[in-house]
Amino acid sequence: MAAALFTSEQLYLTLFFFIVSLLVSALGLQNQLLSCESESPDASSAYHCNTSTSGSNGSSSSLNHCATFAILRTNSYYSSLLNLSSYLGINRFVIAEANGFSADTEFLPKEQPLLIPIDCKCSNGRLFQAQLTKTTIRGESFYGIAEALEGLTTCKAIREKNPGVSPWELADKVELHIPLRCACPSNSSQSTLLLSYPVNEGDTISSLAIQFNTTQEAIISTNNRSTFRPENSLVPLTSLLIPLNAKPILGPLEKPREPNLRFPATSIPAISPHKKKAKMHRVGLYVTIIVVVVATSIAIAAALLVIQLRKKKQISSSKGVVDLELQQLSLSVRTTSDKKVSFEGSQDTLDGQIVEATTPHKVLVETYTMEELRKATEDFSSSNHIEGSVYHGRLSGNNLAIKRTRHDTISRIEFGLFHDAIHHHPNIMRLLGTCLTEAQDSFMVFEYAKNGSLKDWLHGGLAIKNQFIASCDCFLTWRQRLRICLDVALALQYMHHIMNPSYVHRNVKSRNIFLDEEFNAKIGNFGMAKCVENDTENLAPEYVHQGVVSPSTDIFAYGVVLLEVLCGQKTLTKPSEMGEGKHFWLSEKIKCILQSDNADELREWMDSALGENYSFDAALTIANLASACVNEDPCLRPSAGEVVEKLSRMVEEYTVEGENMLMSESCSKPLVKAAAATIM
Repeated sequence: MAAALFTSEQLYLTLFFFIVSLLVSALGLQNQLLSCESESPDASSAYHCNTSTSGSNGSSSSLNHCATFAILRTNSYYSSLLNLSSYLGINRFVIAEANGFSADTEFLPKEQPLLIPIDCKCSNGRLFQAQLTKTTIRGESFYGIAEALEGLTTCKAIREKNPGVSPWELADKVELHIPLRCACPSNSSQSTLLLSYPVNEGDTISSLAIQFNTTQEAIISTNNRSTFRPENSLVPLTSLLIPLNAKPILGPLEKPREPNLRFPATSIPAISPHKKKAKMHRVGLYVTIIVVVVATSIAIAAALLVIQLRKKKQISSSKGVVDLELQQLSLSVRTTSDKKVSFEGSQDTLDGQIVEATTPHKVLVETYTMEELRKATEDFSSSNHIEGSVYHGRLSGNNLAIKRTRHDTISRIEFGLFHDAIHHHPNIMRLLGTCLTEAQDSFMVFEYAKNGSLKDWLHGGLAIKNQFIASCDCFLTWRQRLRICLDVALALQYMHHIMNPSYVHRNVKSRNIFLDEEFNAKIGNFGMAKCVENDTENLAPEYVHQGVVSPSTDIFAYGVVLLEVLCGQKTLTKPSEMGEGKHFWLSEKIKCILQSDNADELREWMDSALGENYSFDAALTIANLASACVNEDPCLRPSAGEVVEKLSRMVEEYTVEGENMLMSESCSKPLVKAAAATIM
């Protein structure tokens, strides 16, 4: 009987590990296509250079250097001519001419195929390559760049072209050399142009032949792939050469469509469009394998439970020897499962090494004791009270902001998001830890923002300004305001374009934007989208009325913040505040001002604290940018990347004589004192 039971256990466990090995192999095969370490020919090599033969009409140089095209589908990185020019170093006029639309075209429809003119050369006498120069965004990786280009390059190829540059967590504005796959026709080829095409989900040889008006045999021959079957789907994240005799015509630009991002109000993560194509082909595989694994795991668990009950009876009756090897293996499986739960929020851990080994990033949220928080705040002394339920604390020489909250609020925090990259992003407020108590109240511990919130500086509040700042009616200079707007846009760019999957903050507002000692801005309440209460002041209309959550939801809220920065007024202005008979929203007010074409109306609307110490042209640019952000149609709002590009240029170009002196004075001098000094 015991032998039979042992055989059953072995059978179940063998089946379990076999299925797990299939899962690992399948995922490894998918990742290998873009891997920085892959040795796969499809993943790391390009197309071999042509060799001249006797009797050839063309020279070797003409065979190995040509002007050709690659297909690039627009996504959230490359959704405008401005972004293509900035991030990939491609002249916008060249792109516009190649695709037959105006160089003044601002936004491009998502998933629109574009012809990218490239200069294809034989590199080192071995492989064809075209090269682009990309300017990085903070937090990007070689892998993410390769994924966004959808098979035109690989992580390994980028790494080889940029020796000495770490492939992960790239700094801002690093210039990278990006090699693209390409080839030139040989003398024996019957085509005059080879188009580099990134394989899309569902593409087949036969469908591509029809799409580009060529033959299946020509595609198979050009790519030297006799194993291709015309009716079989091709593998995404790879590229093909499409032989042509003329420049392809892709058709006119389509009208932008509303993104299909109708998540429930409680479903926060949203897949960024530039990642959607690269991920779609994995979904079916993942779902199938996961279902099989889960079903098998349940069967194994049930079998093991029955087995263990029978073995307990045997032990009690015959004092038999327990199979220690199986017991340890069972414990190992349970431990791994426990650690996964711990990573997603539980404070109880059994073996920290397992968490680190089974997750891509180390989670950096600590657990504080109630004694530590009492010591940090001097037992929550009134002298350390900041505002509401927030206290200033000091522990181990570090300043902290400690917020009292409900236990169920902490249970909704997405702790899995708080890894190394987030922890060190300069424009995202760090959640340092939590303190769970047996009582109803618990605590969250944040990094301390010495200069309080943006709301306090714009609307005259002093609640969160700490004791080291004199109580005064301080104001932000124009340069500081520009920098704050850019900082917030950089944080949104990271959440929408760099994080995988994309993350929608859902609570972007001036009271959740905090300023450090140097007036650098940080978005607070990151990872707490599920904790957001129904406050509609800054929310996009599609969310309020339909529950649609997408990156455009954050862009709408960001546009409202831009308007607050310009005028210094609150989001919703009440009748008593303006002497008018009705409420109005800043998002509606700016439309009226811009439609009036009256420059004086905009000047009167600007924050009076600025006086004349700002650039009117820059203010007008930001007003138009804010108006675009709060457009009722989410498809017409700019992406965070486009906002960053516009504001980066403004910050770099903006120079005003005496601005440095004004900046140093404005951070500490009350307006009344400044006015008195002027009079004297």
